Amino acid sequence: MLPIQYAQRICYMIIAVIGVPVNLVAIVILSRGKCGLSTCTTRYLVAMAAADLLVVITEVILRRINAYYFPRSFLDMTPVCTFIYLLTRVAIDCSVWFTVTFTFDRFVAICCQKLKTKYCTGRTAAVVLATSCFLLSSKNVPFYFAFGHGEKIDNVPWISVAIPAYYTEPGWVGFDWFDTVLTPLLPFVVILLLNALTVRHILVASRARKRLRCESKGENGNDSEMESRRKSVILLFTISGSFILLWLVFVINFLYYIIAGINPGDYNDSSYKVAQVGYILRSLSCCTNTFIYGVTQSKFREQLKSAVKYPLTSIIQLINKQNN
Repeated sequence: MLPIQYAQRICYMIIAVIGVPVNLVAIVILSRGKCGLSTCTTRYLVAMAAADLLVVITEVILRRINAYYFPRSFLDMTPVCTFIYLLTRVAIDCSVWFTVTFTFDRFVAICCQKLKTKYCTGRTAAVVLATSCFLLSSKNVPFYFAFGHGEKIDNVPWISVAIPAYYTEPGWVGFDWFDTVLTPLLPFVVILLLNALTVRHILVASRARKRLRCESKGENGNDSEMESRRKSVILLFTISGSFILLWLVFVINFLYYIIAGINPGDYNDSSYKVAQVGYILRSLSCCTNTFIYGVTQSKFREQLKSAVKYPLTSIIQLINKQNN
């Protein structure tokens, strides 16, 4: 077995062991609404954690780990394998685009004060997330028909492989391009653009507020609004920055073989390794947000500590009751 394959097995196992519990913890803690975040922000973060959890389950556990450790299992039958791939595509798209919708929500909250009261609400967040999920799920339905069986054993179809028409017919080629542009090329551009506009607005607004405060009070003093905005910006930039960095290798690799006109099936050893690193980092991006919340949000840390202490506290209380 090649060293890259050993590394893949280890990395995907680590991602699975970490990704499932951290996303479950994030969902539970954020859903309680005690982290000091607005309702719309909470809903976006919960949706992102749920999508990340689904990516870990489908892409990492059901596809990667199953292929490495349980070949020829029930999951490798063509209809099941194809359905899992479809779920994987939906989960990845939702994970990416929920990050985009969250970025846009924070952009509106920071830069568009008139629109903020109407757009940055829990109801709007629910509508945006539900609509995005429906549209992305519908977009991926054709994938179910783009795959056929790789082989038949005792008249049972096994493994999913793309049908030959997928690479030749204009309709399928156009669909593949549309899918790739939609995820992740367009999200990359949108997130970078929104963050650039947000930074520009913050710099302009910060200079203006400092000027006004100096003129009115003769001193800078503490600015509670700017402090609240600073915390929101830190959360926004760490989440979007983590997404961009961990998807960067995947995007660069894709652009390389498109520009160079190379078929991924014809990769040499070095190109193959870079591509696999890109897939690993893409999967790793589904495990980082919970750690970001813990670093940037003090109330999230408090809730996490309480959750960790709760079982131990309950056991101690039970023992004390029995002793009394």
